[in-house]
Amino acid sequence: MRIDVLTREYPPHVYGGAGVHVAELVRALRARGDLEVRVRAFDEPVPEPGTTGYAVPETLRSANAALRTLGVDLAMADAVAREGTDLVHSHTWYANLGGHLAGLLAGIPHVVTAHSLEPLRPWKAEQLGGGYRISSFAERTAYESAAAVIAVSAGMRADVLASYPQVDPARVHVVHNGIDADRWKPERGPVARTLLTDRGIDPDAPTVVFLGRITRQKGLPYLLRALRQLPPEVQVVLLAGAPDTPEIQQEVVDLVEQLRASRPRAAAVHWIPEMLPRDEVVAVLSHATVFLCPSVYEPLGIVNLEAMACELPVVATATGGIPEVVVHGETGWLVPIEQVQDGTGTPVDEDRFVADLAAAVVEAVADLERAARMGRAGRRRVVEQFSWSTVAERTVQVYRAVLEG
Repeated sequence: MRIDVLTREYPPHVYGGAGVHVAELVRALRARGDLEVRVRAFDEPVPEPGTTGYAVPETLRSANAALRTLGVDLAMADAVAREGTDLVHSHTWYANLGGHLAGLLAGIPHVVTAHSLEPLRPWKAEQLGGGYRISSFAERTAYESAAAVIAVSAGMRADVLASYPQVDPARVHVVHNGIDADRWKPERGPVARTLLTDRGIDPDAPTVVFLGRITRQKGLPYLLRALRQLPPEVQVVLLAGAPDTPEIQQEVVDLVEQLRASRPRAAAVHWIPEMLPRDEVVAVLSHATVFLCPSVYEPLGIVNLEAMACELPVVATATGGIPEVVVHGETGWLVPIEQVQDGTGTPVDEDRFVADLAAAVVEAVADLERAARMGRAGRRRVVEQFSWSTVAERTVQVYRAVLEG
């Protein structure tokens, strides 16, 4: 079986969970030995056999970001059709239209993996302007025509069917995200400690950690307000960068300054805006007390799997696919949220959500032994239920069903 995978993100250009998913899925699919997997990615991916990068066409370099994306999609679709394959599998709206057009050109099935949905991210209009209408068109067209849609959680499956009622429910399959528990595991030796101290982080202090992009989806402004309630001895580490817009960047800057002003000198607030290499992220997670995921929209949340694999309990919003990963009272705390039903995920009562979030975080750091027990339970859950070999096998089952049906 020959599969072409189309993606915006691929190493070394990985910015979020979708990029992690594609990289790990491709590695697991290729490791099986019964598939030929080719990757077609934006920009210049890592040099490896079967992987090709596509630049934005010169004539579109100054165009709206969404039009630049479609220019790459056209080039990828042309290459798939000319070189031939059995099935094309696209990830995120950036590559969805490329997969759709490739399927039409070559007469082959197109499979889509749903990592997020444009109707549930209306704040992207701030980032893309009129391009948001184009990204929404590209995604809707691909989903409604796809031979199969793979949702990364049951919550995401429900969102797909609610957002695109024309999609046949029988064509939407749940295959959870995965984690490589051999690469993501606790590292607490001298090298890991040095990585932290070089950043000014105290490896022995009680610590809460946030890891994510600065986007409305991740709920960072709510978290920064909640963290003002932390006990004075608790250290805050924010691995937060890649802001969607200058406006949300400035909002986070202001809130971080307010948080720092509210904390005693002994309780540091460390903000690292650049994307860290995996070994540094593992070091931070391995020495922390609790991981924080205040997302208002999260189809599954690979970051929670990464934290749990490093034996870190999680405080997370009870939304999207998060409750399928974090078990309340066993591997962490789920914070309730009532959300406005306009696609933004905004809490109906923002002050209540911030207060509930603060209460959960304070409870999490109040008993370090309990937090450590929950962290160990989280790693056991990850190892048993979220391996990439399992994800690859379930994905191949979808491929076969499509090709045989």
